[in-house]
Amino acid sequence: MKKTRFFQTLIALTVAVSAALSGCSSAPEAGTNANANASGQASTAAPASKTGGTLVIARLSDANNLDPHFLTQINSAAIIHHKVYEGLVRMDKESKYVGALASEWKQVDGVTWEFKLRSGVTFHDGSPFNAEAVKKTIARVQDPAVGSNRANLFEAIKEVKVVDDQTVQFILHYPYTPLLSVLASAEGVILSPKAIEQYGKELTKHPTGTGPYKFESWTPGQEVVLVKNDSYWGDKPKLDKVVFKTVPEDTTRLAMVETGEAQVAEQLPVTEVDRVQNSSSMTLGRFASFSSDHIGINTKKKPFDDVRVRQAIAHAIDKASIIQGVYNDVGTVAHSSVSPSMVGYSPNVKDADYDLEKSKKLLAEAGYANGFKATIYLNDNKARINVAEVLQQQLKQINIDLQVKVLEFGAYIDAATKGETDLFISGWGNATGDADYNQYNLFHTKSQGAPGNHSFYSNPEVDKLIEEGRKEQDEEKRKQFYEKAQQIEMDEAALVPYRYSENLAAIEKGVEGVWISPAGHIEIDDVTIQ
Repeated sequence: MKKTRFFQTLIALTVAVSAALSGCSSAPEAGTNANANASGQASTAAPASKTGGTLVIARLSDANNLDPHFLTQINSAAIIHHKVYEGLVRMDKESKYVGALASEWKQVDGVTWEFKLRSGVTFHDGSPFNAEAVKKTIARVQDPAVGSNRANLFEAIKEVKVVDDQTVQFILHYPYTPLLSVLASAEGVILSPKAIEQYGKELTKHPTGTGPYKFESWTPGQEVVLVKNDSYWGDKPKLDKVVFKTVPEDTTRLAMVETGEAQVAEQLPVTEVDRVQNSSSMTLGRFASFSSDHIGINTKKKPFDDVRVRQAIAHAIDKASIIQGVYNDVGTVAHSSVSPSMVGYSPNVKDADYDLEKSKKLLAEAGYANGFKATIYLNDNKARINVAEVLQQQLKQINIDLQVKVLEFGAYIDAATKGETDLFISGWGNATGDADYNQYNLFHTKSQGAPGNHSFYSNPEVDKLIEEGRKEQDEEKRKQFYEKAQQIEMDEAALVPYRYSENLAAIEKGVEGVWISPAGHIEIDDVTIQ
């Protein structure tokens, strides 16, 4: 099997993931499962792990769409990616691309990639997986009539050519370096052609892939249930059932793990880290992340259409105090939207320094020496609510009266997508580890609205740099394109990145193999329950 490595080695990421995984194992108590060995001496062994059973994952927010071509948030992607649906390739724990539905691949020339597909694979509805299924999946996401908000990820693909049942070629409009990263993402999974025809835009209610788990039910606001796929082509899943429960209250999610009602609590608040570490029933999962948190600014609304106002806000935010005071030093101060573990990161990008005098001067130049009122939107995430309260105090020092509007996650996404916000607190969970995913979705003009550019930012020079970064195959030249784009973005303050985050989870002792990928997806391939 051919394996393609990231363009840079993510050593820190690998170490962090390995360390976190080792932290999920629990040592047996002395005397547990004592048996006599060959010499007659007593020995101790860990309780045997077993296959089967139900894994209950308590999560802060529900999914809002289970159709891969209409994803807008991690909560949805994490449920379907590598569980219900699979792509041609996937990223393993060492951040290498390995085969999934494709057994091997090669780049024929600058604009042609060829994939050999696995034989004997079927979708959950019994229809065969083949080259035609790949072609129809890409045709669907690219079809303007379908209206996928993820279509921009696939615009470099000119044609999907069926060579034979088990061979497919991707013919590109231009050399597109991030192709594998897109095909490995949740948006790049392969859909059942039969389900596409049968359900159309209602596919969100009937996810049908080739993955190790089949979709059973979705009760909005409550839970999504997946069950074992006994006909799975690869290593058979170890669990019988996986239940993703929506539990908005932080303390309730933890209590569910403590009492055994759930085995994992995701999106663990940083305020609860000590509680988990000191618990006799839980272990702390702390995993590396590609994502970053930011304060977005709607560049289409007055007075934020004036770059001086946006710069003033950027200079008035004390990021270090937010990381320390709100996040208990979980994560690090962000200087751009691209995190250090990603392809395309540059330490040379400079963000706005904390300087209140400079901030006040900029506001005065823009005609707002006496300040103004504004509203910041956010979802019902405890940490972000705390960030908003800190921002109220920080921006008050430059006479900005900040009102806080907290919404349920789906309502928040809807408001941000429609451009109803003034400011907003958000994050971007990179699904590929490549800067293109951040840059194109957050800053390109074509991505305004649903694809991710909730700042409605537009700069022709930045657009061109992002497009050049997609095409460039030389690693160093590519990095230069992204470095220049990021510096312009920071100078124009379309959004203010403030934190490179970590993925935290509380895991019941006795549950082994749970980890969260840098993309923010909980991974359950090897989970066993003692």
